[in-house]
Amino acid sequence: MKISYNWIKQFIKTEWNAEQTAELLTDLGLEVEGVSVYESVKGGLKGVVVGHVLECEQHPNADRLKVTKVAIGQDQVVQIVCGAPNVAVGQKVPVATIGTMLYDAQGNPWEIKKGKIRGEESHGMICAEDELGLGQGHEGIMILDESLVPGTPCAQVFQIENDEVFEIGLTPNRADAMSHHGVARDLKAGLIQKGVSLELISPSTSSFHVNNRTLKIDVEVENNELAPRYAGVTITGVKVAESPDWIKNRLKAIGLTPKNNIVDITNYVLHELGQPLHAFDAAKISGNKILVKTVADGTKFTTLDEVERTLHSEDLMICDAEKPLCIAGVFGGLSSGVTENTTQIFLESAYFNPVSVRKTAKRHGLSTDASFRFERGIDINNVKYALLRAAILIQQVAGGEISMDVTDIYPKKVEDFQVFLAFEKVDKLIGQEIPKEVIKNILTSLDMKINSVTERGVGLSIPPYRVDVQRDVDVIEEILRIYGYNQIDFTEKLNATVSHSSRYEDYKVQNIIANQLVGQGFNEMMANSLTSSSYTKLSEQLKEEHNVMMLNPLSADLSAMRQSMLFSGLEAIAYNSNRRRPDLKLFEFGKTYHRYENYTENKHLSLFITGDRFNESWNTISKKSDFFYLKGVLQTIFDRLGLSKLKSAPFKTDVFQEGLILSSGKIRLAEFGIVKKSILKAFDIKQEVVYADIDWKNVHQLVQNHKVSFKELAKYPEVRRDLALLLDESVTFEQLHHTAMQSEKSLLKDMSLFDVYQGKNLPEGKKSYALSFVLQDEEQTLTDKQIEKVMSKLQQNFEKQLGAELRK
Repeated sequence: MKISYNWIKQFIKTEWNAEQTAELLTDLGLEVEGVSVYESVKGGLKGVVVGHVLECEQHPNADRLKVTKVAIGQDQVVQIVCGAPNVAVGQKVPVATIGTMLYDAQGNPWEIKKGKIRGEESHGMICAEDELGLGQGHEGIMILDESLVPGTPCAQVFQIENDEVFEIGLTPNRADAMSHHGVARDLKAGLIQKGVSLELISPSTSSFHVNNRTLKIDVEVENNELAPRYAGVTITGVKVAESPDWIKNRLKAIGLTPKNNIVDITNYVLHELGQPLHAFDAAKISGNKILVKTVADGTKFTTLDEVERTLHSEDLMICDAEKPLCIAGVFGGLSSGVTENTTQIFLESAYFNPVSVRKTAKRHGLSTDASFRFERGIDINNVKYALLRAAILIQQVAGGEISMDVTDIYPKKVEDFQVFLAFEKVDKLIGQEIPKEVIKNILTSLDMKINSVTERGVGLSIPPYRVDVQRDVDVIEEILRIYGYNQIDFTEKLNATVSHSSRYEDYKVQNIIANQLVGQGFNEMMANSLTSSSYTKLSEQLKEEHNVMMLNPLSADLSAMRQSMLFSGLEAIAYNSNRRRPDLKLFEFGKTYHRYENYTENKHLSLFITGDRFNESWNTISKKSDFFYLKGVLQTIFDRLGLSKLKSAPFKTDVFQEGLILSSGKIRLAEFGIVKKSILKAFDIKQEVVYADIDWKNVHQLVQNHKVSFKELAKYPEVRRDLALLLDESVTFEQLHHTAMQSEKSLLKDMSLFDVYQGKNLPEGKKSYALSFVLQDEEQTLTDKQIEKVMSKLQQNFEKQLGAELRK
C-alpha cells in the first residue's frame, strides 16, 4: 500500500521528516518497506528560472536561429541561442541554466551545457512546455506572466509537487489503516506517546446542502445481510473533464492514473478515507430506481474492462429497474459508467458483507482497490460521511448541484464493541508493568472510549472500524503496539524445559535424509499442494472421483489437492528447463490427498533427476543422470536408515516406461523409474526424467523397529578374487548376489559387479558379467587353500543354479 506523506500532512501537521516518520510507523506495526520520491515534474525543475528577454537578434550564420540576451537574476545576463519562432524582446520565459538536468518523454536525463551553436556561444536554453515536462506543446517557447521577477525558480511558479511516498506492507488485520486518514490516526497516537501532541484534522462536510430535488433515485435493498448499509445521492449539471493538478498529483504519487474528475474524486476519497465509492451515469439508470439484490444464476454481465462475465446466484448486484449495473463492492458495469458526455450522476457509498465480496471477487478472478477494502471490513459508520465528502469535492471540481436528499438505508446500527480490560492481565501478558495513566492515554489516543475506571481495570467501547479489536487481548496488543515493543525490558532470567523425544521422530529422520540428499547434490523443492484437477487424465492410476476439490478455488490450475507428487515435480523441471537450467536433481517431502470413503493424506519423499549428473568441467566427462544413478541414490537412503534387506521387482505402469518396486517383506517402500515420454510431452519436457516415489509413512514405521548393531574392525586382511561369467540375459545381479551369499555365509563379506559386456564374440541371448568377491576371516589369515575352496564352491553354485559358464 502506498501512502503519500504530503497527503498525511493534510490530516496531521507534523514537522517530522520522512525517515523519522517511517521508523515510527514501522514501530506501530505499519511496516514501511521503502520510501520513494515523487515529483510531479521529473527533476522538479531544479535549475530552471524565470528569464527576461532583453535583446533578440538574427543569428549571423543561421536563418532559423536567434541570438538573445536574457536576464536570469539580479545583474546576471546570459547569451542564449534560441530556435523558437515566437521568441521576442520583453518576454518572460523559462530558462534552463548551465548544469540543469532535463528529461525527455521516456524519462532519460540530459544536461544543459555551455556550448557554441553555429559559432555563437549559448549559456542555457529557453524552454518549451514538453522540454520541461509541463505539457505536450513544442511549437514555441513558453511565455510566462509579465509580473514575474527574473531569477525566480520555476518550481515556485508552476507549484511543482515534491512528495515522499511510503510503501507499507499492511497486514490483513489492519483494515482500519487502509487509507491516509487511517495511517494518520495511527501516527497521531504514536506521536502522542513520543510526547508530541497533535490534532487529527478530518475534512469538514458542513458545506453540504441540497440545491434542489429535481432528480430523485429510489433505492431498495432486498438483502440487508449482504448490504447492511447503503447510501446515495444525485448530482446534476456536472461537467466531466480533466481533474485539477492537486488531485492528479495526489493520485499519481500513489501510483494511480487519473481518468476524469468524477472517477478521480471517487478514487481520491477511497484512498483518503478508506471508503469505496461508485459513480453511475444517472441517465443510464432505468426507472430512476436502484435495487440492491442478487440475480439469477447464469446472468450475463459486461464489466468496465469490457469482459462479459457469467454471474452466480450469490453475487450481490446493483441493478436498476431493468438490468444489473455493477457487481457490488467489486467492479462497475460498462453500460452505466461515467463518460465525457455524462451530465448527471448517482453517487453510491455502501458497506457490503466482507465474506460475500471476497467470494464474488475470487469467483470472477477480480481484485480491485474497492474489493480489497470491502473484503477486510471498512468502517460502516463512515459510509455517509465519505458520501458527503465526495459530493462536496465533485461540486468543487466538476460543478453541478445536489438534486435529492441523501438516501441512507441503515436498518440495524452496528454498536461499539464492549470490552473490560484488567490492568493485571495487561502486566501479565506484556511482562512488564505499564503505568495506568499511560494505558488510559494510549486507549484514548486510539479512539477507544473509556466508560468506567476501577482499581481492577477499565470498561471500553471499541469503534466498529477496529474489526480486529474485540477482546481484551486484542486491546493489550494495541497498548503494546503504541507503547513500543522496544520499550519492553529483556528478562534477566531464561526459562527452559528439557523435553524427551525419540531419535526416531519423523522430523529428525527427515532431516537426516534431507541433509544426505543435499550432500549428494540435490536441491529441496516445495511445491503447492493445490494443483490442476485435469492431471488425473494423465494416469489411469489416478481417478477424478478421488480428487479433493477446493470449494472456492483461486483458479482452475489450483482447484484440487494433488493425488501424486509427480506432476508438481514435472512443473518445476519444465520451469527450470525453460530458463536454461536443464541439469536438475530435486527432492521434496510432501503429502498427497485422496477422497475415498473418507478423506486421506499420505506423506511421501519424491526424487527427480534429469540432464547431466555433474556440472561441465575440463576434468570431468559429461555423464547423464539415469535410472541406475537414481537406484544408487535410493540405496544410500535406505542404507542410511538401516533398511538393507530389500527386495526389488520389475514395475511397469502408464507412468513409467521402465521401473522397479522396492519392498521390505510385504511393505512397499518405493517405486521408481523412467517417466513415459507421453507424460513429459504434456509438460513440454524434451529430456529423460527419472522419478522415485518413497512412501515415507512405511519407511518411518520400519525405521522405528530398526536396531543398530556393531562389531570390531577385523584384525586380519581381506582378499579379493574375480570371476568372469557367461550368463543368460535374463539373469540379474541380484540373483547372483543372493546365490553367492547363500553359498558362503562366513567368509564372503562383499560382492560387486564391475563390468558388463554384450555383443560381438558372445552367443546370442548371452551376456558377460565380471564380478569381484571380498573374502575375510575374522579369526585368522586366509590360506590359498581356503580361498580356492570358496571360489570353487561359488563357481559350482553359479553353474548349477543359474546356468553360468566361466569365461577364460
